[in-house]
Amino acid sequence: MASNRHLGRIVALQSLYEFEFRTQSGDTSVDIDEILGRNLERYESAIDDKSFVKELVAGVLEHQVDLDSKIQPIAPEWPLEQVARVDRNVLRLGLFELLHRAEQVPPKVAINEAVELAKSFGSDNSSKFINGVLGTAFRTFVEGSDDGNTKV
Repeated sequence: MASNRHLGRIVALQSLYEFEFRTQSGDTSVDIDEILGRNLERYESAIDDKSFVKELVAGVLEHQVDLDSKIQPIAPEWPLEQVARVDRNVLRLGLFELLHRAEQVPPKVAINEAVELAKSFGSDNSSKFINGVLGTAFRTFVEGSDDGNTKV
């Protein structure tokens, strides 16, 4: 089941990436339900829990403004609009799971899954960046401690 959820996160990331790319490119026909449906169809036999993927995508999009506002102060030297699109969406997915899915996904799993996505789809330094930002987010927003490097 774990690999099934990992694949589900991959599909969620791909869908969020495509949606953001097409939206920012001015594609007025972009439809997240069409994108997600097409991506899920490719893995129909491998993903049993399609609702998990749909909830991730819907949750990230619903909370995107709040997620972005929480990410930016944690990495102030990296304006979010300058962070690679893949990394930005991995951060959103990981932070969404940390903040809104804690009862279903332990924090260490959420962070580890985000790091694995960054290793697979990001640049050479993406996984370290994702790990650092989400580790700080965990300490700041979940544990409630400020490690002195965060302005929230």
